[in-house]
Amino acid sequence: MSNPTAKNNKSRFRFFGEIIAELKKVTWLSRREAFYLTSLVLLVAATVGAILGAIDYGFSFIVDNLIIGN
Repeated sequence: MSNPTAKNNKSRFRFFGEIIAELKKVTWLSRREAFYLTSLVLLVAATVGAILGAIDYGFSFIVDNLIIGN
């Protein structure tokens, strides 16, 4: 009889070995590229957040003053 736990351990080690092999194939960004792209994402997220916040404020103002009549 074969030992099922030994087979599971081998497949786990093989799985992690394959992960490491794939990570070695990755073309990693330089520190400068990573900083630039991270800054760009934060800038776009802040801009979109400000625009959506302004739209939300505008709709809230319209609903409060025109529809509800505060």
